[in-house]
Amino acid sequence: MWKRLFLVSLILLVAFGITSLFSRTPSSPSPDLAAPVSVARAQEEALALTVYNQNVALVRDRRTITLRSGTNEVRFSDVAAQIDPTSVLFRSLTDPEGTTVLEQNFEYDLVGSQKLLEKYVDEEVALVTEDGTEYAGTLLAGRDDIIIRDRAGNIVVVRRDQVREFTFPRLPEGLITRPTLVWLLNARRAGTQNVEVTYLTNGVTWQADYVMQLNADDTAADLNGWITLDNRSGATYKEAKLKLVAGDVNVVAEKVVAVAEERAVMPTPSPGVEERALFEYRLYDVQRPVTVRDQQTKQIEFTSAADIPVEKIFVYDGASGLRFYGTPITEPNYGVFSAPDVNIYLQFENTAEAGLGIPLPAGRVRVYKADVDGSLQFIGENRIDHTPKDELVRLRLGNAFDIVGERRQTDFRRLGKDVIEESYEIRVRNHKDEAVEVRVVEHLFRWSEWEIVRESARHTKLDAGTVEWRLEVPANGEAVVTYTVRYTF
Repeated sequence: MWKRLFLVSLILLVAFGITSLFSRTPSSPSPDLAAPVSVARAQEEALALTVYNQNVALVRDRRTITLRSGTNEVRFSDVAAQIDPTSVLFRSLTDPEGTTVLEQNFEYDLVGSQKLLEKYVDEEVALVTEDGTEYAGTLLAGRDDIIIRDRAGNIVVVRRDQVREFTFPRLPEGLITRPTLVWLLNARRAGTQNVEVTYLTNGVTWQADYVMQLNADDTAADLNGWITLDNRSGATYKEAKLKLVAGDVNVVAEKVVAVAEERAVMPTPSPGVEERALFEYRLYDVQRPVTVRDQQTKQIEFTSAADIPVEKIFVYDGASGLRFYGTPITEPNYGVFSAPDVNIYLQFENTAEAGLGIPLPAGRVRVYKADVDGSLQFIGENRIDHTPKDELVRLRLGNAFDIVGERRQTDFRRLGKDVIEESYEIRVRNHKDEAVEVRVVEHLFRWSEWEIVRESARHTKLDAGTVEWRLEVPANGEAVVTYTVRYTF
């Protein structure tokens, strides 16, 4: 009997074991995958800002975050509103091999009254108009006028410009107060990590601004160079390591007069800015942390020089718009016009001997001169391109008041089917009490094959289609130059 009971018990035990084996639930997932995603708030640690001339800046943001083993959501707030999300690069400095980016997002649906109204359609809201009237109920529409169904079922329409304040019970999901970068990261181990985020943003640009002060006889000037930084990116960069790159970086869009002493006057670089080469550009490195606030224009001096030899020149270009455009021009009256203005230029050599010899970033140059009472007066401004050392800088400041020019055609002849001769007379009148030199510029515009066959003074060829004469014009007098040019087609 007992043997039978033992056998039955053994069968039941085996049957129970087999049933348990095949009905056992799968193993629970690892805590890393089953636990809810954690949010690691980034804490600011270090910031670097490199600004280019093309309305673009490179931001390098180093921060400290706390991660747990497994999946983490990391949020970076206070990023630029004009960020290019496709340029973002995230990397862990503490554990680069063990920290993997699973997703990257840019959230920019910023809170605002219009956004709140759009999010709260079919929800309860309250508002107060300018006259103090209070309304509460279900918001039906808010894009133009505010339409509410009150608790009694009445439909109320309130003009948007009549609303003094809104009341919303909470911030709707999806709206944020600041642009935010969000990553889904997988961390091999828990702990604190230093991370670096790099991205490009629009809305930050810089240029150089120069101030020159001429001496009494217009033969020398003092120069101060300023970095003018403009931030419209939507973010403030606190205590940033600031660098500025001068040069035309390609961005794909989804845009001498002798000195009195025979010694070189070297430029005085600002102690706070160092200049050096970067690739085929020039980089200006500000040597102290700089806070660049959103919607702010900031200036930093980067160079100064004293007693730079300058030269003032007068140029009469009576037909400056004429150019040779590739086909013969045979109309006799074409180009027969005259502008009276004589341009004033100020030029100097960007050399060490002249007191400079440094790369000059593109920017605006404003020129001042002291009046008889010592007060500075503005006498003109011009822009310069990026100018390497040992190059000539020429600034057009305006038109001379007491010097005028006149240009007229005196003859036009066809010497054959393919030959034209044309003659001009240029007069320059000087109403000053001192003699001046005026550079008369003419453009030979009818054809590329030309020859000056007669002239009253010897010309200088400036380029393939431009010539120049230098006229000494006496005080309260005039000077004349005549020439005949032959075009062969």
